[in-house]
Amino acid sequence: MKTFILVITLLLLAGCNLPDATDTGGTTDRATVEVTEVIDGDTVKILYEGKETTVRYLLVDTPETNHPRFGEQPLGPEATERNRELIEQAQRIEIEFDVGDRFDDYDRLLAYLYADGDSIQKQLLEEGYARVAYVFPPNTRYIDDFRDAESKAKDAEIGIWEYENYSTDRGFNEDAYRHKETDIQTDDGDCRIKGNINRSGNKIYHMPGTPSYEGTNPEQWFCTEQQARDAGFRSSRQ
Repeated sequence: MKTFILVITLLLLAGCNLPDATDTGGTTDRATVEVTEVIDGDTVKILYEGKETTVRYLLVDTPETNHPRFGEQPLGPEATERNRELIEQAQRIEIEFDVGDRFDDYDRLLAYLYADGDSIQKQLLEEGYARVAYVFPPNTRYIDDFRDAESKAKDAEIGIWEYENYSTDRGFNEDAYRHKETDIQTDDGDCRIKGNINRSGNKIYHMPGTPSYEGTNPEQWFCTEQQARDAGFRSSRQ
């Protein structure tokens, strides 16, 4: 009888220490979650262990959209929108933890995110919306894959890599972006800024070199951003 009671007690204690179904730390297991909000290109909110939690993507950094010090950085809205598209188009979103710290200094959950099995971080890197950053061992499981993806975007000179010295080891250099932007705002007849009116009636202009430029069919052409604004159009980066 004493042996039976001891066995039952041990089983109960073991049950109390079973990991939560969403705890994938130390493994490559993934847990399905619901994204409740896309904050920017590398941050979302999810339902995790019964409450809403902010998740910061591991090993990547995208331009800011609403930073208390930097405000909105060039290509930040585009990165946010692409992140949102990847999430909204997916049937299943999953998270995966690495072996190191689970939370950052801002109490944000650190994780890899997947849309229908594909790494969201890797896709943002490949498409030029993100750079490899915030590399803190031992949370480096996919660093080689991510750097390869980043190299492809660099070689193709797309997104943040189209603007020389815009993406740096310390973040994003707006002066480098503005310099390139000024170079293409010419008044000599080289009018390459596309003005488009979307299905909602919003007037948006697209600068050469931005991710949305090539796929935009213009209703109007402008030589400078001021001309576009005077005609009632707003930047695609807003």
